[in-house]
Amino acid sequence: MTLRDELPETVAVPPGLTAGIAVFDRGTGQFVQQQNADHRFRSASVVKLLIVLDLLWDRGPAYDVSAEDQARLEVMLRSSDDDAASYYWDHLGGSGIVERMIRRLGLTHTAGPPVTHPGFWGYVSITAADTVRIYRHILDEAPAPVREYVMGLLHEPTRLGTDGFDQYFGIASVFDPDFSIKQGWSGFLGSSGYGSDKAKPVDVPLDLVSEALHTTGTVGADDRTIVAVFTLHPRGTQYDKAYTDVTALTAALTVPGGVRRTAS
Repeated sequence: MTLRDELPETVAVPPGLTAGIAVFDRGTGQFVQQQNADHRFRSASVVKLLIVLDLLWDRGPAYDVSAEDQARLEVMLRSSDDDAASYYWDHLGGSGIVERMIRRLGLTHTAGPPVTHPGFWGYVSITAADTVRIYRHILDEAPAPVREYVMGLLHEPTRLGTDGFDQYFGIASVFDPDFSIKQGWSGFLGSSGYGSDKAKPVDVPLDLVSEALHTTGTVGADDRTIVAVFTLHPRGTQYDKAYTDVTALTAALTVPGGVRRTAS
């Protein structure tokens, strides 16, 4: 029997919703679940993982971070602040960030934003499988100061993003107490323009207009399992509906080491 034969059955995806799923058990070194794992989605704020890794890459061995950078990185990773991401996108070379991290981490389906939208970091294309690769680097390959700094912030997310959106969908709604998250949302009324451009439909091989909601992070003691769930929703979907659907989809996954929240 092959590993693919042993994977759990496909998770039911709500009608009209596109999902890419990857669940990796660090305890066994194997994927527990993969479904549409190489489908490209616009990253929204998940790209902030690449931004912080690029910023810290050549700062060893001390990996000193200025007070100004600490303040920006904390709000960028804990509260998904877009202004901080835009600051680094501008100062670190825009798509050059993505190109460097693709090469360094061996990402296979990640790419910079379309040439028509070079300043839109939320339009970086990424997959669930590549997101697992990013977390595996942070947890198992990055120098200890980088791992501890980044994961420390991801383990202490604020309930609301700086744009006011509740980011406790998916992983954060399903599991307790051991989880970390880097969420992404794009295209919903009131969400950042860095992730949605409905007024400019363009001919690129990436959906830039459907509402997107992504939950990524780790679950369990010692970050046992990496979870990446990327979703696109039918045009006009309200945030609370997408929030509920992504949380239900995440709850249906097999996640070793995960402790499920009890209903209050």
